[in-house]
Order: sequence, then C-alpha cells, then structure tokens
Amino acid sequence: MGEPLIQIGRVVRKIAGREAGRLGVILDIIDKNFVLIDGPNIKRRRCNIKHLEFLPNKIDVNKNTKKEEIVEKLKAIGLIPSDFKLKPKNKKKK
Repeated sequence: MGEPLIQIGRVVRKIAGREAGRLGVILDIIDKNFVLIDGPNIKRRRCNIKHLEFLPNKIDVNKNTKKEEIVEKLKAIGLIPSDFKLKPKNKKKK
C-alpha cells in the first residue's frame, strides 16, 4: 500500500466553494473529516476533506508555517509560476 492521502504537507486543490480550483497545502489534521489548509490564494482555515482533490505532491510544512514559505515551496516544485506574488494585506485604518 502507498502513502495515505490525508497527511500534513500534501498539496490539494479545492473543488468546492468560492476558492474552488485553487491550490493549498494541508497544515494539520483536525479529525477524520476536517483538515487545516493554507495556500497562495486560500485563507488559512479548516476544510472538509470532501471538498479537496489530493495531488501527488508533498512539501515539508507544519502548523506554524507562514504563507510566504508555502508559496516559495510550491514555486520550488513547479506548481505555481516563479513570478507569482502574494497580494499585500489590507491594513484597516482606525
């Protein structure tokens, strides 16, 4: 038998919701139905595994990995273009 699909570091594509079609990475396994994901165009949040397509790629991450590090690792394995830039965070004015 091969590696399990649901594991930390597995690259996934969302197939449901407003972020459908976007790449992300599993950062933590919450329970048998939910995982914590983050990615270049995905907010860090829990996601139902039924809403994910599991890709064969895997990167080395943990729960505290920053979005910038995830982007660099996805660039290194060729899943996103090397000229990809994250959008700057909107800072709320007080």
